[in-house]
Amino acid sequence: MHQISIVGAVSWNTLVLLDELPAPVPHMQYAQDDWQTLGGTSAGKALALTALGDRVRLRAGVGADAEGERIRMALTGAGIDPSDLVVADRSERHLNLMTPAGERVSLYLASPETAAEEDRALDEFFAGAEVLVVDLSAAGLAALPAAQRSGRPIWVDVHDYDGKAEFHRPFLATADAVFCNADRLADPVGFLRSRVDAGASLAVCTLGAEGAVAVDAAGEVHRVAAMPVEVLDTNGAGDAFLAGVLHAHLDRAALPEALAAGARSASSVLSTRHLHPLLDDVLG
Repeated sequence: MHQISIVGAVSWNTLVLLDELPAPVPHMQYAQDDWQTLGGTSAGKALALTALGDRVRLRAGVGADAEGERIRMALTGAGIDPSDLVVADRSERHLNLMTPAGERVSLYLASPETAAEEDRALDEFFAGAEVLVVDLSAAGLAALPAAQRSGRPIWVDVHDYDGKAEFHRPFLATADAVFCNADRLADPVGFLRSRVDAGASLAVCTLGAEGAVAVDAAGEVHRVAAMPVEVLDTNGAGDAFLAGVLHAHLDRAALPEALAAGARSASSVLSTRHLHPLLDDVLG
């Protein structure tokens, strides 16, 4: 069992399944299905790591509202202690438009604001963790100084980074391990090499159905294929991939084995319409 502290964002999401994403013109479209579930990249990583047997502490802003109660209930039911959640003015909510091919448009319906955290609270939160996962979010950005101060390895996930966005740069500058996807990168391997050249010990890019590619500290390129699985929903797959790699890395697996573990972890969430199968019995 490994201890990992995650700071970032969790949300309550409404997912709408469409045969195709809406065109940017006025029209009517029928949904194939819709449901509500726990969301947020930090929740996805926490669930996947918990399923692998790790002890996870999760810090994010959650409101004292109906959505917040659903978030806390879902986390508790999945075996994650919600006591590190910080009270915010509202809970984060998303509307995700999805297609069976895994295409997604995320609409942010509400974003939480929390009071500035005391340094000692973050120092305590990070104490004892083997690795810190600092997710792309306002809370994650505010926590970066304390994360650096802790001296522990910092893993970040910059998602669909385009190589230019300013908000991502502090995360990249502090990262020991960088994860991203290839949605907006013209040259994924070139970007991964640039992160290793900048001081990261590991850089990984997920490629959807084509698997993932990684560059290690020596500049060597490694690839892993995606595991074949019937896909119901792609939400949480990238988070589960990072969790699988991280867990295997802490078990001292070589990078090829860690990437394979990431692929297995990612495949486990593709056949559920929730972030992770741990939520199937909790949310139905």
